[in-house]
Parts: sequence; C-alpha cells; structure tokens
Amino acid sequence: MSYHDEQESLESVKAWWAKWGNTTTWIVLIALVIAAGFNGWNYWQRRQAAEASVLYDHLQQAVTGNDKALITRAASDMEDKFGGTAYAQMSALTAAKALYTAGDTAGAKTQLQWAVDHAKDDEYKQIAKLRLALIYLDEKNYDAGLKLLADQPLDAFKGEITDRRGDLLAAQGKSDDAHAAYKVARGALPENNTSARQLIQFKLDALGG
Repeated sequence: MSYHDEQESLESVKAWWAKWGNTTTWIVLIALVIAAGFNGWNYWQRRQAAEASVLYDHLQQAVTGNDKALITRAASDMEDKFGGTAYAQMSALTAAKALYTAGDTAGAKTQLQWAVDHAKDDEYKQIAKLRLALIYLDEKNYDAGLKLLADQPLDAFKGEITDRRGDLLAAQGKSDDAHAAYKVARGALPENNTSARQLIQFKLDALGG
C-alpha cells in the first residue's frame, strides 16, 4: 500500500469515526453494562442458592431433632430471605409435614398455604393443595377444601386431586357429586396404579348407585 493510499484510508476512518464514533461508543458501553449486570445477576442467584442450601440443611437437622421452634424459624427465614429459590418450596413442605406430625396443625397449614401461594413449581403447589385439603377434611372445613381444589389441576395430579374432591363431597353428604368425582379420578389415574384405583372403587361401592 502506498503512502497516498494509507492517507486515504486514514481519512476514511476519521470520517467514519466523526459520523459514528459517539454511537459506537454508546453501543459498546451499553453492551458492557448489560454483560456486567448479567454476570452480577448470575452471581447473586448462585449465592442465594448456596445460602438457601445451608439453611435447608439446618431445617432438616431441626426436623431430625424434633425441634418445632427451630423448624418454624428456619422455614420462616427461608421464605423471607430466599423465597425465590427452589429450596423455599421444599422447606415449606418439609416443615409442614414435621409440624403436623408434632401436632401443630396451624403451623402446618401456614407452611402449606405459603407453598400454594408462592412455590416456584406448579407440582409443589399441587402437592401443597392436596395436603392442605386433607387437613381441611380432618377439620370438617369442607367448603375451604373444595375451594382450594377448584382450579383445573395439572394432568399428572388430576386423579389425586379429583379423588380428594370426592372425599370432601362425600363428607358433606353430596353422594352424587362425590360419585361423579370418584369416577373421574379413577379414569385419570394410570392403569398401573392399581392400589389407588382399587381404593377409589371401594369408595364408589361404599356410595352405592
């Protein structure tokens, strides 16, 4: 390349920079800010997950030790500080089971309701609904149980949830509605789940009709 050609190339670069330099600089800066923010967000999420994992271990230790006060505190801390992590929904169900076993039905209901309202995964919400509805059934609070299960369930839980609805309806004395619910539940359960299907058939036979 000759000196003349180099000068022309340099002048072309200068002209382009004069026209687009500021725009290019802003684009680069914005890209760097976005990249930094993305990396920061990933770091924050990893740190949240790590801290939540430690707290979940503490909760499990409290469950093993049957320490009801510590179970409640650990679950509450998890929900307050790490409610957006997967550990929170796991903690809610774990704490609810332990509290119910310890005779703290109110505490168990609080944890299950939190999972219904805030769990990240719909599967955990469905499990929480099933367990909470069973407590309502024990308390003879049938309307609350039916309201809780009123939404369309996930296909994987249709059999279990409709079966629970049948239990609540049967307890209310609504035999026809319970019969219909049990038939839907039986049809929704997998063919290889013979024990659950047999139990539903037993309920249908008990209702008659």
